[in-house]
Amino acid sequence: MSTARKYTLWALAWPIFLELFLQFMLGAADTLMVSRISDDAVAVVGYSNQLFNGIYTIFQAIAGGAGILIAQKLGAKREGDARTISVLALYMVSAVAVIFSLLLAFKPLWFARLLRFPGELFPLAEVYIAIVGGGTLLVAVMFALGTVIRNTGNTKGPMIVSVGINVLHVALNYAFITGSFGFPEWGLTGVAISTNVSRAIGVAVLFWMFLSAFETRIRLRDFRRYDRKLLAAVLKISWPLGVNGGSWCYSQIVIFAFIAILGSRELAARTYMNTLESFCFMLGWAFAMAVQIQIAHLYGAGKYREAYRSGYRATLIGLAVVTVNAVLLVPLGKPVLGLFTDNADIVRMGVSLLLLNIVLQPGKMINMAMVSSLNAVGDTRFPMVVNVIVQWSVAVGLSCYLGLHLGWGLTGIYIGMIMDEYVRGVTVTLRWWRQKYLRRAGGTAASAGAAPLAAADG
Repeated sequence: MSTARKYTLWALAWPIFLELFLQFMLGAADTLMVSRISDDAVAVVGYSNQLFNGIYTIFQAIAGGAGILIAQKLGAKREGDARTISVLALYMVSAVAVIFSLLLAFKPLWFARLLRFPGELFPLAEVYIAIVGGGTLLVAVMFALGTVIRNTGNTKGPMIVSVGINVLHVALNYAFITGSFGFPEWGLTGVAISTNVSRAIGVAVLFWMFLSAFETRIRLRDFRRYDRKLLAAVLKISWPLGVNGGSWCYSQIVIFAFIAILGSRELAARTYMNTLESFCFMLGWAFAMAVQIQIAHLYGAGKYREAYRSGYRATLIGLAVVTVNAVLLVPLGKPVLGLFTDNADIVRMGVSLLLLNIVLQPGKMINMAMVSSLNAVGDTRFPMVVNVIVQWSVAVGLSCYLGLHLGWGLTGIYIGMIMDEYVRGVTVTLRWWRQKYLRRAGGTAASAGAAPLAAADG
């Protein structure tokens, strides 16, 4: 495939979407199987995953910053720098991940108390956090390897690996939960072990792909290279991504803590709704991930007009898709929730949120696409500042006031989340419209004899 075709929005997006869709289907199957253990087990998995996701943002930030620079360097025909950045990213995420793996493995109850798990969930939480958290290094390495491979334009490889390990995970879950095929019937402990086994296999396959991700195969000498300037460039982009992602995840943990105060049924309902919401935005998220790769490559190649238009094109496509999906979910929500639980109160709470979800998803899509566009050109600090301020003042503040103080429960918390998405979405869209980084790059290109970004494009 030619470089131009490889970096089109659709060529990048469809493997990402297929990966996300199959992950969703397998994740739904995973949740369905865990629900056969108990609703408490579902609550533990859902709540623990909020903790893990908060930690994973550190690795996503490092890998994401490296991925943006890799796409830019490849666009500028500087593959040597791209290769060095990929190895540096692998080292950085591994160093941080070892620390978290040890903490989670040996101090799981400390994290459970920090998150204010309901007391009756402590025994399950201790085991699940220790085993899955102990495998944090595997997740970090997978993030780094997958991001590097995707930003070379190969979004199919990580898709295939992701699907494979998720199928394996579901199969092992079934074996451990039911005691089939000679496996012990270990319940949630078996689910946690299944998670780490499947991830370890994923790391091995992704590393094999990583070695041949560039035109020149990565060899041992590449792992010995160190470039301080490139390391600084990665950190310059990555640290705002880390603060940004960390702020979102930890604000979600606080919101989950509010839900935990409401009760274990509300916690289970929110966990099930997370699964349903994934159906709504997965294709939109695929376009957001794809447009970040595309814009970074165009930006590195000096094609600033095309980069600017790509951000809007991905946003509009994503808006249409997530809105249709959210509307379709309304009549399907009750029977689908009924597959996960027979608790009528949990189903009722989930169904009551489906109409609000129609309002939530477009705001989420605007955020995903516009923030990805800004990140692709290196403008990572502005979204960070906006997200930190708005997430904690609007999402957390309104969730507490409406959900707990006024007693609106999950409905009040969802209203706070909706307001947060739209305030941030409008703000980052205005930033993209101003084209600060694109105009700066265009001016530099013009001074070197290239065509600058025309004002008419704004």
